[in-house]
Amino acid sequence: MEKTRKPKNIFVEGAISPEKIAKSIANHAANHEIGGHSIFLGQVRADAKEGGKVTAIAYTAYEEMALQQAFEIREAVFEKYPLTCMHIYHSLGEVKVGEICLFVFTSSKHRKAAISACEELVERIKNELPIWGKELVSNDTSVWKENT
Repeated sequence: MEKTRKPKNIFVEGAISPEKIAKSIANHAANHEIGGHSIFLGQVRADAKEGGKVTAIAYTAYEEMALQQAFEIREAVFEKYPLTCMHIYHSLGEVKVGEICLFVFTSSKHRKAAISACEELVERIKNELPIWGKELVSNDTSVWKENT
């Protein structure tokens, strides 16, 4: 019987906590078929902007569309790579400098599939999902962030 995947909510309100990341990793210890994990953590930087530094990013999204597109990306990546599992979490709301705003975690029998899949997921999330970040600057201004 083929496993049917359903859209999952990838959004977390505020920063993604170190505890959530640690628990997600620990939950995989019981799966003895996994030989490699790849993890990407996106962290908010204190970039210099005109008149100040970034202090936080306020994330917004067209949630319904983003969830559907994330589901389609997940399906395509699962089809392309022999993965055991995949997790995607992206922040909404305000995330302060130094906090985690994106957590992508892939697992497979062998490391190369996990690494390649994780890299592709991050690139596709950044380029295809309708998620926007407004950089909050120390001089009480804000700037819409451009993904690079």
